[in-house]
Amino acid sequence: MFHSVPRRPICEFGAHKRKGLLSIFADHCSFVTGHRLRRACQIGELYSNLYSERTRWTLVGSIWRRFQSKHAPSGKLVAALAGVFMWENEKIKDEEIHRCGLELQTLEPAKCLNTSSGTMTGQQDPSWEIVMEKKDFRVWRRPIPNSHLYEYRVLGSYSDVTPRQFFNVQLDTEYRKKWDSLVIKLEVVDRDAATGSEVVHWATHFPYPMYSRDYLYVRRYFVDVNNNLMILVSRAVQHPRVPETQEFVRVHSYQSKMVIRPHRSFDENGFDYLLTYSDDPQTVFPRYCLSWMVSSGMPDFLEKLHTAALRAKNLEVGIHDYAGVIKSSDTSRQPSQERLSGENPHTGGPGQIYA
Repeated sequence: MFHSVPRRPICEFGAHKRKGLLSIFADHCSFVTGHRLRRACQIGELYSNLYSERTRWTLVGSIWRRFQSKHAPSGKLVAALAGVFMWENEKIKDEEIHRCGLELQTLEPAKCLNTSSGTMTGQQDPSWEIVMEKKDFRVWRRPIPNSHLYEYRVLGSYSDVTPRQFFNVQLDTEYRKKWDSLVIKLEVVDRDAATGSEVVHWATHFPYPMYSRDYLYVRRYFVDVNNNLMILVSRAVQHPRVPETQEFVRVHSYQSKMVIRPHRSFDENGFDYLLTYSDDPQTVFPRYCLSWMVSSGMPDFLEKLHTAALRAKNLEVGIHDYAGVIKSSDTSRQPSQERLSGENPHTGGPGQIYA
């Protein structure tokens, strides 16, 4: 008697065949991926031998921007894993610079202060309240929504220093290490050649008994010759080259906007300025304590900044000329690379001018 051999369903044979094909395809993909990774490592080692660290990071950034334009949705995740700084997302855009200029224009009536109510004449937002009034400046504050912190606004003027020197003093990292005794570390760690934005790492002493803080922020400056304005904007970012350490307490929320309007020209004495500032120093002190620290520390900082600008004006020190050659509204002018020298000029600082 013949025994019938049970037949497998046709679909079962098909399934086994598909599994075999998938296995072969997976092996092939693994081989190709491994081969490409080895080639990438070899190329990376070659470039590391040929180019400096700054050049390598520029090359990586260029490759990354090309990848990001094709794979935007997954860009942030891949960037975080690859340790690439996303300039396209983190840079300070033209719109932000333009808004800062408009803020100063809207505050022009604030020079006429209504002292009885403590509010700005002509100020559209009534949430700002005055907290200090000095000879050369006034300070306002307003609560930051959903926070225990305040945002501060300083409107002031000086008549004995030029706008160019005041502007340069704020940007020259090497000079600030000399006039600001609280600085522990201050250096530019990355630059975007397209916009002139820079990433700066700044570590500073805080009042006892608090630990020192460090700030990692992107900044961009702009000289608007047509509207007679000088603008500097900074805000906190994260950068793979400067991870957090136990040496400092990292401040993650920080923003500063400075707008300078000359009374006449960039190289003549006299100007108005508007400084808008906020940060979260991550302390356990209540709001009124933080407000007191900012209010008491602001006059001291502005006085040191003013004194440093006077020394630069009198050429007692050498500083970098970030404003470039400003003579007219000629858009074809070339930025200056000069360093305004004095008796003891110092070296260092950013070498490229974007203005």
